[in-house]
Amino acid sequence: MIFGGETVVSRYRILSFVFLYFLYFLCCNFSIAGVVIGGTRVIYLSNKKEVSISISNPEKDVDYLIQSWIQDDNNKTKTPFIVTPPLFKLSANNENILRIVRVGNDLPLDRESLLWLNIKTIPGSFDLNENTNQLYIVVNSKLKLFYRPDQLKKDADIAHKLLKFKQNNGLLIAENPTPYFISFSSLNVDDHDIKQAGMIKPFGQMSWPLPLKNAKKVSWKVINDYGGTTQAETANIQIGV
Repeated sequence: MIFGGETVVSRYRILSFVFLYFLYFLCCNFSIAGVVIGGTRVIYLSNKKEVSISISNPEKDVDYLIQSWIQDDNNKTKTPFIVTPPLFKLSANNENILRIVRVGNDLPLDRESLLWLNIKTIPGSFDLNENTNQLYIVVNSKLKLFYRPDQLKKDADIAHKLLKFKQNNGLLIAENPTPYFISFSSLNVDDHDIKQAGMIKPFGQMSWPLPLKNAKKVSWKVINDYGGTTQAETANIQIGV
């Protein structure tokens, strides 16, 4: 986590279909962007002028072009935030800082807002000799950016403890009565895991098919502000309507 100071979601796009052709027929060496991002999520407190995140390149002989931008949860790039620099060259054995600056005020004050910081790494150069076929790919890392109104910050670390669970019509239903996004690290019903439990929005609900009938207890862990995992919480499952 980066304070005003899933699981990074990565997408791979092949730069050339010619390389893909070679990959299919020949033995290849892969070169995947070796850039290191200094966090897995960003928390932007509303009383901060900006937040920053480090980008480093530990490669000895490969430069990268770094392109960064912010989009909202509907994939729209028009947001009240900018990233600077939006495009730069990151040389081998070098580091730079991305700064995220708020330039608008049209966000709710009674709850967190979720945006996405995109960091695309593009290999700047490569060597190709007679005996080696190389596949170079672009990596687009998407980090959660949580905008948190300052008046909410005191209860963020206990929000996950306030979740309420009930069952109805074969579903496990979780209710989030807090103004925070809550991302599950694990979710378990009577020793049966629920895979990829996801994230609950502020004041929202999520539901999953129950892995067994007459479930009694649920336990869960969530991802905290630092990208780590909390201690497990346990609760009885209520019968709901």
